[in-house]
Amino acid sequence: MRATRIAITLGITFGFALLAGAAGAQTTPPTRDDIVGKLNHFEEAAEVDLPALKTQVMERAKARIKNDPGPVNRPLIAPDLANLPTFTTQIQFDADTPIIQPGSYQTVGRIADALVHASLLPYTFLIVGHVESNTKTREANAILSQRRADAIRDVLVNTFKISTKRLHPIGLGEEQFLDRAKPTSVVNSQLQIATFAKVPDEAPAHPAAAPAPAAKKPAKRH
Repeated sequence: MRATRIAITLGITFGFALLAGAAGAQTTPPTRDDIVGKLNHFEEAAEVDLPALKTQVMERAKARIKNDPGPVNRPLIAPDLANLPTFTTQIQFDADTPIIQPGSYQTVGRIADALVHASLLPYTFLIVGHVESNTKTREANAILSQRRADAIRDVLVNTFKISTKRLHPIGLGEEQFLDRAKPTSVVNSQLQIATFAKVPDEAPAHPAAAPAPAAKKPAKRH
């Protein structure tokens, strides 16, 4: 009987250890090399007009379409993004806000470390926010996803000193689910960093015009 109790106790202890290990694995921040490995396969820029895409997201999220196919069959609003090298991660925010929880700052820091890696310095990046289907309106979720993408951009710029010219935040709300088969899944609230384009070459500064030679004074007559 005693041996049975010991076996049960060991089994329970081992089970808790496995659960704890699994939880730790889920919350372990990615390494810089993990992120660089996902993002450094850029081939060509996507045909995406970001200002127009932001407008399209809000217009579609606000629209009341009679024949809306529903979240499972709703067409992707920016399918070309799937062709970009992308790193996907879970950033924890306070409920219904763009406030990043302290436990996710390490992940944001690792993203910053990756973006200044030599192989990624020539590129610009999208910060893509998503929201899972929930009780809120699609319009509210589109706004929230944009605010969260903006929040990540702001931390990367203000805290980690990444050039704002290299970062383009875009919120897709419910308009481009990461798991279309499960619209309410927490997977659909993940953040994506995508290698977007090469950093544009800066136009060379025009050299200052050389000063005009001083006029010669006429020679004095003797």
